[in-house]
Amino acid sequence: MTNQTLSNPETGAAKSTRRKFLKAGGIAAGAAVGTIAMPNVSRAQTVTLKMQTSWTASDIFQEMAADYCTRVNEMAGGRLKVDLLVGGAVVHPFSVQDAVHTGVLDSAHTVPVYWYGKHKAASLFGSGPVFGFNAEQGLGWIYRGGGKELFNELLTDILKLNIVSFFATPMPTQPLGWFKKPVKSMADMKGLKYRTVGLAADLMQAMGLAVAQLPGGEIVPAMERGVIDAFEFNNPTSDRRFGAQNVAKNYMLGSYHQATEYFEIMFNKQKFAGLPKEHQAILQYAAEAASSANYWKAMDQYSRDLQELKDKDKVNVIRTPKDVFEAQIKAWDGLIEALGKDAYMKKVMESQKAWVKRVVYYETLNSADYVTAYEHHFGKMQG
Repeated sequence: MTNQTLSNPETGAAKSTRRKFLKAGGIAAGAAVGTIAMPNVSRAQTVTLKMQTSWTASDIFQEMAADYCTRVNEMAGGRLKVDLLVGGAVVHPFSVQDAVHTGVLDSAHTVPVYWYGKHKAASLFGSGPVFGFNAEQGLGWIYRGGGKELFNELLTDILKLNIVSFFATPMPTQPLGWFKKPVKSMADMKGLKYRTVGLAADLMQAMGLAVAQLPGGEIVPAMERGVIDAFEFNNPTSDRRFGAQNVAKNYMLGSYHQATEYFEIMFNKQKFAGLPKEHQAILQYAAEAASSANYWKAMDQYSRDLQELKDKDKVNVIRTPKDVFEAQIKAWDGLIEALGKDAYMKKVMESQKAWVKRVVYYETLNSADYVTAYEHHFGKMQG
């Protein structure tokens, strides 16, 4: 019956049905046109955020920051863009937090340890005492164990900063570093002028070293001038790219000074709050996406560059002696007691310990013996 009516243009029912159909079609067509046009309007209103890093142009960390920006820019479809600047482009690499707080920069890609001069608790979020957890587990504490809430308390309630931050990329244990002579025992480290940052500086001072805190781009020149005798930065790739192998030939792997670090991606809070909710979500979730991508990149590139350091650059790659680890643990004990006199810092460390006691117990008890499997296939691990 309906088909007959629609096929007969002379009936009133057919005319009425056709008018309704055309009217509905017109609305649908208009909606379609609107859908096509809307992205053009959005692109005309694109928001661009200026992000500066704390890294040199050649550092793999600058690539990792770019990985984050790529994810934001592609997910936002041209309606939100992060414009990435190299460390020092606007402000000193250690000064990005002040610049983001005041609005000189919209955003920064850095690490909390670089602003621990504001409050030593900053180092607890990436380079604090080693209670037995690695960076993967530490990032779990940030997102699932109360760390994020405690960090926001530090930013907002204690320091009154106009900043919102996200964490990304669990970093492998940072090597003890580069030395002109091999470290065979703790006695070889006493009195050395050593570059590190954050609470690691307090740790090394407690162990009898003289410490200089320098950004990555200043390390090799300081070593060449004799301002420092030894240094650590972060990883085989970053170290090799800025020429560590040209000023020292002994690379000590393994340490408790910075075993759980991650990037901090920060935004000016007012700028962030003024963005649409979907753009805020993109900035947040891109950090999680980049976290995985950065870690995979690190595993690939760090391992490659370690082999290049050994085979091509003739660097002595050596495992840090056990008595250095023991001295570090004892020094951390003293620092933990001193830091714990601050109620907030004690609360943070107690939160970490509660997470570690539960999570590391499970993971350690359950993990396969990977060293035995490795040595079964490749022989005794050297170093």
